[in-house]
Amino acid sequence: MHLHRKLTAATGLVAALAALIACGAPAPNKPAAESGGEVPEKPAKAVTLNILDVAGNLQLTQGMIDDFVQQHSDVISKVTYSKGPAPELAGKIKAQQNANRVDIDLVLTGTDGLAAGREQGLWTDLLTKYSDRLPGMKDYLPPAAKMQELGGKEGVTVTYYPSGPLLEYMPSKVPSPPKTADDLLAYAKANKGKVTYARPANSGPGRTFLMGLPYILGDKDPKDPVNGWDKTWAYLKELNQYVDFYPSGTADTMKALANGSANVIASTTGWDINPRVLGTVPKEAAITPIQGFHWVTDAHYAVVPKGVSTDKQAAILQLLQFMLTPEQQAKAYDKGYFYPGPAIKGVELSQAPQESKDAITEFGRPEYDKLIADNPTEVPLDAKALVAAFDKWDREVGGSKVKKS
Repeated sequence: MHLHRKLTAATGLVAALAALIACGAPAPNKPAAESGGEVPEKPAKAVTLNILDVAGNLQLTQGMIDDFVQQHSDVISKVTYSKGPAPELAGKIKAQQNANRVDIDLVLTGTDGLAAGREQGLWTDLLTKYSDRLPGMKDYLPPAAKMQELGGKEGVTVTYYPSGPLLEYMPSKVPSPPKTADDLLAYAKANKGKVTYARPANSGPGRTFLMGLPYILGDKDPKDPVNGWDKTWAYLKELNQYVDFYPSGTADTMKALANGSANVIASTTGWDINPRVLGTVPKEAAITPIQGFHWVTDAHYAVVPKGVSTDKQAAILQLLQFMLTPEQQAKAYDKGYFYPGPAIKGVELSQAPQESKDAITEFGRPEYDKLIADNPTEVPLDAKALVAAFDKWDREVGGSKVKKS
């Protein structure tokens, strides 16, 4: 279930970002009058919220939301949940706004849907006037605070993880795993077809590997894939000589690792832990960082479409602050799906639900604490740069070798 959600959220990212760039920024129709004006501290009466998840985020946060409804039935009487693909988000919201009938009140999204909606002016600016109602935002972990900068005045970071890049392997097949970028090339050359990663446009670990290499290789501008990645593109083209095919999504790389058709794959903290919890990958699989790596971070955001009533905005602000308390953030540990998961400081695994504690205790890795503490973190590429990177990879590196699942 977790794998499917994560794959769904990743698949089609390039389409969403390409649409972001292709589209202008037409202003939606003027929102309904009730959505303008001051947002009260509390709705006049309990509201029903319709929540759309395009990032697999409910895996981490639905328990927080349900707890709020149970404890504050005078604010939110009921929540309905729906899920959808990120590439369709902006079109769906814009159509509702143009019809002046917005029936999605809160969206849980990754950076892709956040950026696509912002480009078209779809999201409500909650933070310029009402950030004081979200004091939990002052407690963000430093890398989560940087991801919040990407969220601007419309997106509120609700979960965070350092992501990767990491290499994952089976110790029985790879007793001496690659430790450096040169080691990885040498291993791939000596074991043709046994190293792979999924197409970056369709895969979190794939694009994290892509965005992480400029830091590892010392490229001149890690934020400029067109003009600043000479070493990275040369490296990927050389590695490509020894890769038979690239899976179209991350789940297929995990299956390849499990069945022995691949010995070394790109991974992240969440993709390492969660598939082993689920039994997709054997428990004994191991990970190693590449020498000199920087974490390329990731986050999920809550955004409110323009046109949502001020009463519902009031309820959402109360809900988001509840979600940013340590007790609720501890639920984001989940089963390692977005490990660690909490966006704010001081949230320990000991505070998490027993199911999370059991999963992370058995399948987590003690070395992650040190790796997270000791290595730099970087925000991902912005939307336009990421589209450029995806396009160049497809054209010049591996697009002709992508294997459909």
